[in-house]
Amino acid sequence: MTLKVERAGPALSVQDGGREGLLGLGLSRGGAADRGAWLEGLALLGLPPGTASIEMAGVGGRFLVEAPVRIALTGAQMKATLDGAPLEWDAGHVATAGSVLDIGAAVSGVYGYLTVAGGIATEPELGGRGFHGIAGLGRPLRDGDHLPLASDPTPDAPPMRLSGRSRSAEPLRVMPGPQTASFPDEVRTAFEAATFTRSPRANRQGVRLDHDGAPFATGGQLTLVSDFIAEGDIQMTGDGAPYVLLADCQTMGGYPRIGTVLPADLPRIAQAGPGEALRFRFVTVDEATAAWESDETILGRLRRGLVPRVRDPREMSDLLSYDLVDRPPREVTGE
Repeated sequence: MTLKVERAGPALSVQDGGREGLLGLGLSRGGAADRGAWLEGLALLGLPPGTASIEMAGVGGRFLVEAPVRIALTGAQMKATLDGAPLEWDAGHVATAGSVLDIGAAVSGVYGYLTVAGGIATEPELGGRGFHGIAGLGRPLRDGDHLPLASDPTPDAPPMRLSGRSRSAEPLRVMPGPQTASFPDEVRTAFEAATFTRSPRANRQGVRLDHDGAPFATGGQLTLVSDFIAEGDIQMTGDGAPYVLLADCQTMGGYPRIGTVLPADLPRIAQAGPGEALRFRFVTVDEATAAWESDETILGRLRRGLVPRVRDPREMSDLLSYDLVDRPPREVTGE
């Protein structure tokens, strides 16, 4: 069973949870830019951690459903239709064979996710299926691609939707790192007080943040040697502008890092649109540790919060297969 990509957006790719344990080989984890939204898609369809989905940056595409399948749409809000009928976002749906799924431009956010029950079953490379551009693993999806799908573990499961989802407006939490103390107290105070805007200069490697104040620098910035870096790190470049590193970041760097955005808050950076305001606050290592959750824990919490999606009868191609008449119980006569 396959899903055909009839029209691919400019940054369409297969993504999963990334490739763990390869930093020593110079390979960052990669995987979904918004890890939370990717996990939401898995939760909606009852799929295990590591299942591969389709990531859509800014624009989706057109897909031909070649066999009946359940799908879920999460992440950045995008205009979507199935055979011309609008689809609810942050929810699961059932697509019949021959259906055409159209996903347009993002209304809010950057990275949207199309998850298919069973998951995308392309051939793994170095233990993962996700496209990792700077490592040369995989490639973006193109018009005409046929994506193999694994079997749906629960094909008769009812469509569900996420509940109680809200986007926090609180400052993003930053834990201290090896070079945080190299920044003078007044610089760290100014960093917390500043309101940044997400620059148009952004991709899966990182996001530049602009602000109107003085540049941020350490006292011995030019004497630093290259050190390991990871997603979430906030690097201060030579002009004193901060960059927040994302999933496909490099593994070594010489720019000083004022701290690291907590994994739970990093999706807000990835999903911030150009010009969107962002603020930060420092937390302790103990606070950061208490806020950490594994993929399994997050999936469990998401699944417990799912609610059935009420289907519109006008959109139900299988409407006549339901018993629509509430028959009274048969009377027992005693004969």
